[in-house]
Amino acid sequence: MKTNPLLTLCLLMLGSWQLTEATAARSTQPTQINFTNTMPTEGNLVLGIFQDGVLGPQAQAMDQDSNGALSHAIKAADFEAKIKTTHLITAPMGSGFDQILLVGLGEQDKSKTNLQWQEIGGHAVQQAVKAFKTVPTITMDISELDNSIEINANVAYGAKLGSYYFDKYYTDEKRHKHQQRLTFITNQADQTSQYYTQELNPVADGIWFTRDIANEPANIIYPQSFVDQWRSHFKGIDHIKIHSLDEKDMLKQGMGAIYGVGRGSKNPPRMMIVEYMGGEKGQAPIVLVGKGITFDTGGISIKGSSNMWNMKFDMSGAAATIGTVYALAGREAKVNVVGIAALAENMPGGNAQRPGDVVTSMSGKTIQIRSTDAEGRLVLADGVYYGDITYNPALLVDIATLTGSASRALGKDYGALFTRHDELVAPFIEAGKQSGDEVWQLPLNDNHFKAIENNVADVMNSGPDAPGASAGAAFIGTFIRDTTPWVHLDVAGVSWSDKTTPVKASPGSTSFGVRLLNQYIKTHFEKE
Repeated sequence: MKTNPLLTLCLLMLGSWQLTEATAARSTQPTQINFTNTMPTEGNLVLGIFQDGVLGPQAQAMDQDSNGALSHAIKAADFEAKIKTTHLITAPMGSGFDQILLVGLGEQDKSKTNLQWQEIGGHAVQQAVKAFKTVPTITMDISELDNSIEINANVAYGAKLGSYYFDKYYTDEKRHKHQQRLTFITNQADQTSQYYTQELNPVADGIWFTRDIANEPANIIYPQSFVDQWRSHFKGIDHIKIHSLDEKDMLKQGMGAIYGVGRGSKNPPRMMIVEYMGGEKGQAPIVLVGKGITFDTGGISIKGSSNMWNMKFDMSGAAATIGTVYALAGREAKVNVVGIAALAENMPGGNAQRPGDVVTSMSGKTIQIRSTDAEGRLVLADGVYYGDITYNPALLVDIATLTGSASRALGKDYGALFTRHDELVAPFIEAGKQSGDEVWQLPLNDNHFKAIENNVADVMNSGPDAPGASAGAAFIGTFIRDTTPWVHLDVAGVSWSDKTTPVKASPGSTSFGVRLLNQYIKTHFEKE
């Protein structure tokens, strides 16, 4: 049977358009958070209970109205209310409710951190989704605690993070778990809403968009669409300037390292620069640079096929970088920050660079390509150099899914931190503990820099005689001035996970880095 090639092409184009339109229709907006003073009178309820049977004011009122039936039901269920535990009970007669999901709050004291309250909120929402599918009104019933405004806001923040599900591609509605809104009861609804909206919701949205973009398959997110998606998210936010360098700009500026990585793909490389100037005019900005390999085949040094599907997450550093800028701009932080996403798709096309090739970076330093699968440090070489010389930053942080050796060293518990500036280590570790994105220092010394010296070019992109993570850090550091305060975060082991945590229900992106960088910048750069 003969076919018309032009008709076939048109049908393929139509099919592609239909897929794009259908995908857009299924995309989800971040869960809305509402606060109210009004207790519902029917349906289901999520209710916080302290350990040892201690009831808050709302639970006490329900218990009194039911002649002690609520406390009896809690006792009969043998619910100890330990932190992050839940139990579903039938509501007491006369309460108007059908079922109540009890949420353990642990001891009634002041020792819980904001992170612990966030995890209580996230865990509660995930269990409510399992119990009810649509999450009912939530009350932690903590109005008698000091700083209940901040506590309720952090519970809601954790609940929003814990309610994230990447389910847009499920055609079966029964599999959808996304919540359009979550409602929290507090007798200080207006004050809590104001605090949450200003301080926490922008961060939650930044994390949401970071996860969304990292979770998307590579046929949806590639260098140009990454730029387009984030441009749409930033619309309407003040003090934002965005520009993007294309392959012609890169060649003009001598960015041979990033251009070389992307030249094998039909989707050309991009460098996205987002400037948020919310601080004092003329104040040196913080520069954040993220590795944005939207898909990594390994190039000519091609990877094995078994886990290659997972290489869509190789742009997680770039997503977290721009997500952090979004969070800071959204909460109107009084700082100047520049986010740079170094974006390329690493493919083994006919125009791809080869092992043994020599490229010239923007800095003028030459690089011999030992492995085309050590591509992340190449795009970062031009990204960090551009950020360093253009903005003369007060701090430069790069974040990248760079090496398997970092993940083997630290597993899923910590991101790896490298720096030439030891005074930065303890503050970053503390920010990690407070935010939940924990980091641990790995070594970086002169031997690691010597290991990447090359007998053909200035440096090579793979140091065979040095620990892989340290050699990668040294390579990036080669393109940053010694005087610039610099931290390298290797997040290969923590950028994605198939395990559920209280603040991450859906398998996929962890958005690692957004919470860490937001916390560090808030603590050390924002003025009271």
